[in-house]
Amino acid sequence: MEYGPEYDEKIFLSIGNEVLKSVVAQFDADQLITQRELVSSQVRQALTKRSKNFNVILDDVSITHLSFSHEYQRAVEMKQVEQQRAEQARFLVEKAEQEQLADMIHAEGESKAAELFSSAIKTHGSAYLELKKIDAAVQVAQNLANSRNVTYLPGKNNLLINTNLT
Repeated sequence: MEYGPEYDEKIFLSIGNEVLKSVVAQFDADQLITQRELVSSQVRQALTKRSKNFNVILDDVSITHLSFSHEYQRAVEMKQVEQQRAEQARFLVEKAEQEQLADMIHAEGESKAAELFSSAIKTHGSAYLELKKIDAAVQVAQNLANSRNVTYLPGKNNLLINTNLT
């Protein structure tokens, strides 16, 4: 069958409308705005397949203009904003739940540590106190050793002299 030089008007006008209607019907209006690449891809595939029935090979298909009223576009944008807000609220609730769970686990750990410490003090209290005295003495000795203004004079009285003359 020959279509003549106006084959584009004869063929593409009819199959173009047919394919566009069938693809667009698969999406709701906000998806047509937000998923333009998917819509374009499906239109391209359907047109390519359909044009082969007419022995026409398509190299490329482009949707150059798809528009809705400004009110509708604004409504779709507001819907997306509300969905993002709802997602953020869900995230904040989940975050608060996780923080509460972490606080409970931390408190349980502190409680268990206090129990173990209390038990150890009851059993080995004097050894623990002696260890703390030694730790304190080591800390005092380190502080004095690092101080420029104190000099230790060994002898009978173990004298410490403050050499800060200002």
